[in-house]
This record gives sequence, structure tokens and C-alpha cells, in this order.
Amino acid sequence: MATSQQGILDLLSPYPPGWGGVLLTGAASTVAISAGAFMIGLVLGIGGALGKLSGIRPLGLLLELYTTAIRAVPELILIVGLYYAGMDGLNRIFAALNLPAFELNGFAVAVAVLGFVQGAYMTEVLRGAILAIPVGQVEAAKAFGMGPRLRFRRIILPALLPNALPGLANLWMSVTKDSALVAVVGYQELALATRLAGASTKHYFIFFLASALIYLALTLVSNAVFKLIERRVRRGQPKLA
Repeated sequence: MATSQQGILDLLSPYPPGWGGVLLTGAASTVAISAGAFMIGLVLGIGGALGKLSGIRPLGLLLELYTTAIRAVPELILIVGLYYAGMDGLNRIFAALNLPAFELNGFAVAVAVLGFVQGAYMTEVLRGAILAIPVGQVEAAKAFGMGPRLRFRRIILPALLPNALPGLANLWMSVTKDSALVAVVGYQELALATRLAGASTKHYFIFFLASALIYLALTLVSNAVFKLIERRVRRGQPKLA
């Protein structure tokens, strides 16, 4: 076979007939999905943590149900369920209204579902970080007449970041790997691109090894970025052991 005679460099070349460009494009999609999901999760997590600590019982119960249910259901089931069941439900509604059928974009579904899942985990990470803030700091801010928004921006946010960053870094690592689940709805990210390259050339080991190295590179870069952020937000604090 012609493909079996190709060298590794030819197979991984970024230019056709090499598959390096496809893998890099898939890696870019993985980063885009992960970043979008992480940002949605961060917004949901901040809102969820503040809601749980607000003392409003119905809101607290609703958020407890959200964090418990989402963490209990595998992401794969959520992705498949929202994509197929959600699209079917929407199209039934559109058909009843005599509107044309609607097709959900795989990228949007991936970002929305993974962001929704991340939000449940971030709610607990940020709630724990807020609870670790000395009560005296918040009480002092109230005594100075700071409103809830100013108190959050000036007191709570700077104090919670050092406590929350290790947990947030773990969630970022997790979502970069969970993004591979999006392949089940046909959206091409790094995992699906790797599988396609392997199936087309029958050089599965080479492409899966290359994919693993790309994931490792993403992790190393992410670690470096989070360490820089942590060093910045911990300025003036004692060094951790």
C-alpha cells in the first residue's frame, strides 16, 4: 500500500496528503470549545455560588438540584440528549408553527452543554472559595457602606481567586479532555480528526500518539498560564509549600 510506505513526517505534514493540518485544525477547535465552555461555566459558577450563599431558600434548593443532577449524569448522555432530543423537540414545535426545520450547530451544542456541566462544578469550587474568605473582611466592607456589587469587586473577588484557582485549573484540564465527547454529534475536534486520519491511512498508532502529544502540549501550556495567574493573584501573600 502506498500509505504504508509514507514516512511519519509525510503523514504528519500540515499540507495534503499529510494530516498534520487536520490535526492542528482539530486542536484549535478543541481549544475553542473548551474556552467557550469554560467561560459559560465561570459565569454560571459565580451566579450559582452567590445564589447558594444568598440565603434565599427556593433559589438554594434549585441550585442544589442543578449541581447534584448535573454532576450525576455523564457528559456524554447530556450531549447526545440535548443534541438529538433537543433538536427533535425544537423541530416538532417549529412544525406545529408551520416553520422550517431547524438544525442545531454541533459547536454551539458542545459549548453550551459542556459549559452547563462546568457551571455545576464551578458553583461548588467558587462557593468553597467564598466560604474560605474571613468573615471579618466582608463585615468590615459592609461597615464601610459598600454595596453588594462593590463588595464583590473590591473584597470578595480578589480574596476568592487565590482559593479558587487550583480548582478552576483542574476544571479547565477536564473540559479540554471532555471536549472529545463532542465527536458523537459529528463535530470535528482533535479526537475525531485523529480517528479520521487513522482510519484513512491505517496508521492509528502514529496519529493517536501525535494526538496525545498535542493534548500534553495543551496541558503544559495551560499549567504555565495558570501558574502565572496564580503568582499574580497571590502577590503579597505567603508562599505555598
